[in-house]
Amino acid sequence: MDMDFSLILVVLVSITGVFVALDLMFFQRQRVASVQQYKSEVSEDSVDNTVVDRLLLEPWWIEYPKAFFPVLALVLVLRSFLIEPFKIPSGSMIPTLKVGDYILVNKFAYGFRLPVIGTEIIPVDLPKRGDVMVFKYPENPRINYIKRVVGVPGDTIRYENKLLYINGEEMPKEFLYQAKTMYQEKIYNEDLGTISHEMQVFRFGEYEPSRTWTIGDGEYFAMGDNRDNSRDSRSWGIVPESNIVGKAFAVWMHMPGWVPSFDSARLIK
Repeated sequence: MDMDFSLILVVLVSITGVFVALDLMFFQRQRVASVQQYKSEVSEDSVDNTVVDRLLLEPWWIEYPKAFFPVLALVLVLRSFLIEPFKIPSGSMIPTLKVGDYILVNKFAYGFRLPVIGTEIIPVDLPKRGDVMVFKYPENPRINYIKRVVGVPGDTIRYENKLLYINGEEMPKEFLYQAKTMYQEKIYNEDLGTISHEMQVFRFGEYEPSRTWTIGDGEYFAMGDNRDNSRDSRSWGIVPESNIVGKAFAVWMHMPGWVPSFDSARLIK
């Protein structure tokens, strides 16, 4: 999605938080003072609790921000530092992830980062080869991308004729089946050394020119599991560490249309 929901959330928390702070510092004291003044003007037996309640009543422009602030703040903390949900909008990660999958992303797997600006404040771990990673699209950081980490710092990546080579070694893959679709995709189980996962290539168009990339410090090379239908590092280059959002670890719902399904809930490999 092109909309920066984290920024919107930060703005809402800030606005409601200002109203909460102003109420604690000024308006609440004024209401209490009004009650004390009322009680000083009448005898103790004549105090009307209805009047007291009315004087203590919060105006709507205080009541609503105070009600929303803790909820918005909790959502901000959860999304920024713990777990954030995403929806898969394209088929670049088929067969691992399908269009309409709703996934959960671990935001602290690679370190705690400030919302919106993404600055790392507490390092935790680094992406590993084989991880399914969400990151800010380098050509437009407002957009979140999801791909599989293929190259880590120090690696040399070569892709030729639908074959993946890492540091000069061809990544082994086992043929599983051929899809009965227009493109007759071939489904393989690919072994990246750290993890094995399913990937697919089109049956046709075997020849591709050889291309090689060297991955530097703080850089990652990411590819879609749908190798012939993914715009990834082969097109726009490396993913800088500063663009990392988190590690995708589970599919919790599938909803390609209007009807949700939980049959495909699973951990992501």
